[in-house]
Amino acid sequence: MPLHGRVHLGLDAADGAAMVIAPGIAVTNAHNRNFLSGAPVIGEAAQSDLLFFRVVRSAAPATAAPLVGGAVTAYGQGRDAELRTARGVVRQIVKPPGYDISSWFIYEANAGPGFSGGPVVDAQGRLVGITFAYKDEGGKRLMYAYEMARVQAELQGLQNAAR
Repeated sequence: MPLHGRVHLGLDAADGAAMVIAPGIAVTNAHNRNFLSGAPVIGEAAQSDLLFFRVVRSAAPATAAPLVGGAVTAYGQGRDAELRTARGVVRQIVKPPGYDISSWFIYEANAGPGFSGGPVVDAQGRLVGITFAYKDEGGKRLMYAYEMARVQAELQGLQNAAR
């Protein structure tokens, strides 16, 4: 799902993406909140840059865990609302101390602005993550994505808190 909005007092345009992850539920990065024009927000994750909101779409994609060395494709949005893709390889899976499940993974790909909140899929087309940041290091672009296990755990936490 493309997201587009104005930032910095309306002087600069910015882009991001979102992904339907369950019937009627989509996710993007919390830093993309200003792009959601009236979508009913379910909530923001407490420990991740994730924002869940309601949508009419009912897709429920297949998910999988990323594999180090595995090929991935990331999706984002360009300045003219065009779909952008970036192919890459998973380099590392990060599980900080104190977490029961992995938090994020790092993949190398030629992506960047406009990919925030967008899906990352494996070679079989299964959703493995949601992009949240990038960093240029040693002539390579490293992309950071939350694993779907983390995304689903954060959503479950919000749903449990609402009950």
